Amino acid sequence: METLLPLAAEIADVLKARKETISIAESSTGGLISASLLAVPGASAYYLGGAVVYTRQARSALTTITDDDMRKVRSASEPYAALLAKQAREQLGATWGLSETGATGPTGNRYGDAAGHSCMAISGPIDAVITLETGSADREANMRAFAERALTLLKETLARTQ
Repeated sequence: METLLPLAAEIADVLKARKETISIAESSTGGLISASLLAVPGASAYYLGGAVVYTRQARSALTTITDDDMRKVRSASEPYAALLAKQAREQLGATWGLSETGATGPTGNRYGDAAGHSCMAISGPIDAVITLETGSADREANMRAFAERALTLLKETLARTQ
């Protein structure tokens, strides 16, 4: 968390100053993104909610993404990350939505992605989507790397809208 908390604090300052809000839908980070943002005092001013959307069952229960929607995209892909970020934003009426989906390791996922693969997206006044490949099978290190990159993407996207 030592690298995540300073990023979260910077993001919190921007969101609070602008009176903007965020919601999160994360998968392979297991809640680290939300935990980082919530660790900042005053989080209730900008954090509307989040979910760990780790399985198909969770996706069905926590989003309005249908099985039919998923016929067009696959999990752990940029299109899915973009869809999930948009859902996170729209479901809670936030200014921004952030999503992350990937394969932490030690093995890859059933879609053919190697361990260390993550797609993350921002939905809001401007959108962004990226893929990160760490090349590592270290599950815990990948979780931290994915969360750090997702928060960095959010910080970069917020800076583009000043």
